[in-house]
Amino acid sequence: MELTIAQKLDALLKLQSFDSQLDELIKIRGSLPEEVRDLEDDIAGFETRIGKFQAEIKTLEEDIERNRVAKKDAEKLITKYKDQQMNVRNNREFDAISKEIELQSLEIELVEKRANEAQFRVRGKEEEIKNTQSALNERKEDLKAKRQELDQITSESQEEEKAIIQQRDEQAQTIEPRLLNSYNKIRGNALNGLAVVTVKRGACGGCFNVVPPQRQADIKDKKKIIVCEHCGRIFADVEGVPEPAPVGRGR
Repeated sequence: MELTIAQKLDALLKLQSFDSQLDELIKIRGSLPEEVRDLEDDIAGFETRIGKFQAEIKTLEEDIERNRVAKKDAEKLITKYKDQQMNVRNNREFDAISKEIELQSLEIELVEKRANEAQFRVRGKEEEIKNTQSALNERKEDLKAKRQELDQITSESQEEEKAIIQQRDEQAQTIEPRLLNSYNKIRGNALNGLAVVTVKRGACGGCFNVVPPQRQADIKDKKKIIVCEHCGRIFADVEGVPEPAPVGRGR
């Protein structure tokens, strides 16, 4: 059975009422949901950063170990070459071995320098981990408190919200898809979530621009769906008696 325009407007106004109630419940939560999400993002970022530092430390420690092994190998070679120097047959062999000892001594200096640099960087990374962990712990405490606050507010209104959502969904099913889509689109673009409004004191209940008397009379008649020419919201009715049109101007 085809609904009249008046019935369609009434259905839209009821849907708007349910959505406005849900908006109020969300408003009570304030910025808490967003704050919780931001804290969760911060924590994930800090944990990623700590993981990166730990991976860098592992790489540096592997470098330190390689340099330790290289130093030990060089020391063994120096010991070996010094033993060989005791049994050389001529100066040329002595000089050649001395050259090898000198090269291995330089190698030891080089790997020690690399190891010291790596150890310095490890200490730097450990300090960064310490500072990041401290910030992470603070964020976790903040998140715990914010979640508790949000959970308390949510639990207090949970049953009410479920009931309103059910009523809202049932009401939405009574509205034809094309009109419902228009409603949702208007509501999505409205800062205050109002897609369906009434004319109050001669003005649009959404944007508060003046609605001409003749237009008020047309809205009151409910013979067609009329939207605000300024904000595009749907007019459901006129509160009170429409203002009379100026003398000399008919409908």
